[in-house]
Amino acid sequence: MPGMTTTTALITGANKGIGFETARLLATRDMTVLVGARDQQRGQQAEQALRDAGADAHYVALDVTDERTIEKSAAWIDNEYGKLDILVNNAGIARGDGTGRPSETALRTLREVFEINVFGIVAVTNAMLPLLRRAPAARIVNVSSEVGSITSMTNPDSPMWAMASVPYPASKTALNMVTAMYAKELRDTPVKVNAANPGYCATDLNGNSGFRTPEQGAEISVHLATLDEDGPTGVLWGHFWGVDGSNSIGVLPW
Repeated sequence: MPGMTTTTALITGANKGIGFETARLLATRDMTVLVGARDQQRGQQAEQALRDAGADAHYVALDVTDERTIEKSAAWIDNEYGKLDILVNNAGIARGDGTGRPSETALRTLREVFEINVFGIVAVTNAMLPLLRRAPAARIVNVSSEVGSITSMTNPDSPMWAMASVPYPASKTALNMVTAMYAKELRDTPVKVNAANPGYCATDLNGNSGFRTPEQGAEISVHLATLDEDGPTGVLWGHFWGVDGSNSIGVLPW
């Protein structure tokens, strides 16, 4: 099968922000990076930017809410490479209504966020799983958030305590459970499944208000995407902040 010795990594939402930086960093490890994006122009621009930097990059038309594009992407990867070594489910959105309070949440907003942040990840993962199983030791990384941690969000001493919103946090909590359940299903295989918390990064998702760079956020996904055989599975790993402003890296509470 052509490309069977090539290490391939598919990153959804890779045309900008953390997704683009994840692709760029993985490419520096001599991987072939597949730039998943629903916008053709932006996807091709990202591909070209990566190629200009010396990466082996290829744009893949992939809308996580459109099963037809997901199926076509899986078929194309199968035909070109015969397997998939890394899947980074990075695509995601954040939405809110009014002041963002739970009582002001519109169901249409909740459905829109879950469609991409949860349902889309399940759809992409299921479509790519046969390809991931063919790899010697595949890695699945779901880009989550510390606001999805019920433990952190309900602790009065946590920096997360002040936030009260439904769509985005609830979608990431659901994604954490999705991650844990895939990890359970695949526990007796070489496939490792983990969730990444990139921290509060300056991206379009938050109006570029974050205090960390997209590259810093991408480092978490890259770490989980390149775990050794003895690495963890079924964990939420990344940056978290103490009430004193201290920054730690490691496993976060679900």
